[in-house]
Amino acid sequence: MQFRDLKRQYYILKEDIDQAIQNVLTTGNYISGIQVIELEKQLAKYVGVKHCITCANGTDALSLALMAWNIGGGDAVFVPDFTFFASGESVAHRGAAPIFVDVNADSFNMSPDSLEKAIIKVLDEKKLNPKVIVAVDLFGQPADYPEIRRIAKKYHLLVLEDGAQGFGGKIGKQRACSFGDISTTSFFPAKPLGCYGDGGAVFTDNDEWASLMRSYRIHGKGADKYDNVRIGINSRLDTLQAAVLQIKLQAFEKYELEAVNDAAERYSQNLKDVVKIPQIKEGFYSSWAQYSILLSNENIRKDLQVYLKEKGIPTMIYYSKPMSQQTAFEGMDTVKIELSVTEQLCRQVLSLPLSPYIQQGEQDKVICCIKKFFETRPCEYI
Repeated sequence: MQFRDLKRQYYILKEDIDQAIQNVLTTGNYISGIQVIELEKQLAKYVGVKHCITCANGTDALSLALMAWNIGGGDAVFVPDFTFFASGESVAHRGAAPIFVDVNADSFNMSPDSLEKAIIKVLDEKKLNPKVIVAVDLFGQPADYPEIRRIAKKYHLLVLEDGAQGFGGKIGKQRACSFGDISTTSFFPAKPLGCYGDGGAVFTDNDEWASLMRSYRIHGKGADKYDNVRIGINSRLDTLQAAVLQIKLQAFEKYELEAVNDAAERYSQNLKDVVKIPQIKEGFYSSWAQYSILLSNENIRKDLQVYLKEKGIPTMIYYSKPMSQQTAFEGMDTVKIELSVTEQLCRQVLSLPLSPYIQQGEQDKVICCIKKFFETRPCEYI
């Protein structure tokens, strides 16, 4: 059993993907081919924004946004404590201070209450200038943007949506990657929409920022690639990856989102009385990058993970350590607040196999094994 079955996806899409790759190989336009331009238009239309700028990976996408806003030393950027390292790393790489914010236990996303407390503390200490909120759409569900944007407006902050795991999610009819002043996503293979290597994209309705990010991603180019008007980076999505993504985007829109939501619902209906299942807020729609359950404590999680592995069932822990406790951030001049929910989640969370291509028999095996594990364990495991 695969944790996220990319092999089965390729088998189903093989004919179209192989042809798309062959077209690139035949024309020889490996960098900045027409497929990249077409994909950017398709992604912008799907998300519902004016500009999409593709780049080399999701981390670069975050960096490009921060570069466009000239974020740097002395600036405070608010980041959820329960997320992948890149959300805070890109902030620190710009010389700014990542201020870690707690999350809600039910959604795994940034807590608006914790965010506002962190902003007030930064303002009170007067060491840093609050500039940006990085809101992460963790595990596929958009963050609470109605509340986050209310807070951002109150304190005059920019919102950067980290939609690396959220592409395809929605609040009402509005799609993920359109909630930020700038929004980003990742096309890492295991993401909801993934390529066959690294890739990323930035989304915005702002013409000036879009122009800056197009320049920054190609060495700060001006009129052409040999006219360099600013210091930039080398961060292009190659044509092969764009060609693959064009095919995958069609499947993603046509049936994959519905299929993965059906699979998540099957887990929820069968496991809701056994473990704590993920909760989707009313009016929200998840693209289910992960299906993450919560166990009572770290020892039970470890025992269950070992038991499932013995049965041929892969699992993953996202995430075992809070961002604020990562060695790389030690000694940084930052502002600290209570992060108890994140600390607890890191001891409880366990992600189960899930993809649009998971078969019902595979899910039945996962569900059966989890139920059997708890049936044969002492009551303190429940």
